[in-house]
Amino acid sequence: MTDIGLLGCSFVKRALLILAMLTASLAAPVYAQQPLDNLFGARVERDIAYGPMSEQRMDVYLPKNARKSPIILMVHGGAWTVGSKSARGVVENKVAHWLPKGFIFVSVETRLMPAADPLQQAADVAAAMAVAQRRAGSWGGDPSKIVLMGHSAGAHLVALVSTDRSIAEKAGVKQWAGTVALDSAAYDVSAIMERPGHPRFYDRVFGSDPRFWSKASPALQLNGNVPPMLLVCSSLRRDSCPQADAFAGRAGGRAEVLKVALRHGAINSTLGLAGTYTHRVDAFLDSLGVR
Repeated sequence: MTDIGLLGCSFVKRALLILAMLTASLAAPVYAQQPLDNLFGARVERDIAYGPMSEQRMDVYLPKNARKSPIILMVHGGAWTVGSKSARGVVENKVAHWLPKGFIFVSVETRLMPAADPLQQAADVAAAMAVAQRRAGSWGGDPSKIVLMGHSAGAHLVALVSTDRSIAEKAGVKQWAGTVALDSAAYDVSAIMERPGHPRFYDRVFGSDPRFWSKASPALQLNGNVPPMLLVCSSLRRDSCPQADAFAGRAGGRAEVLKVALRHGAINSTLGLAGTYTHRVDAFLDSLGVR
């Protein structure tokens, strides 16, 4: 189920479809605490606060003997309205792949609609990264080697934080190594909202103010101080790779596109499994000098 599947449904059907989308995109949100707590000797610090609200929490998966380790900071998806930092599709294969390589993995929870709009959610991501940078040394991590990663709505949020640097600067974030956006279809929110037939739930998420659309559009907030970005997109979706290509064209060489023949949810849940897709993401991380 993709975001487009919510078009033209009743409230009840939309609610059911959101739940189905979460199941598909987050690969069955069964909480990962029990099977992952001791994986590869990992130590897990749960529900670390990065803000005063109960949702502003993150889980930190620490490899054994971490020392100046790189850090992946992951933001879950869920149409800006649902999702969990503990969902297995968000955490499991990524932790299993990167912790043995010495990475610290941080999974971030944000506030959600209607309590927080996408700009406020992006501010949550920046606040979480600022706390991660400040605490990196106590985890055995290197604050200069943080890679920001997100899937679906989370991919939109990490792209927005990466392009509108005022969001990061307001939170006190220092320069980070790079950003990986996993199958966002909201790089240019203004263009989406102006197009007839756009997904109707976008109206609830992004409202009717063109000024807000522009502020929420990573493609329209690009400036010269953008970190290197990898834009993973599903070649099986009509709206994913064309948007990624257009964004990369505007980014002036700071973004590269990785097209994979995987469904939206699988782009998230299978990352970390052995194969070409994970290898290509690893190659991008190598290019950042974090490994």
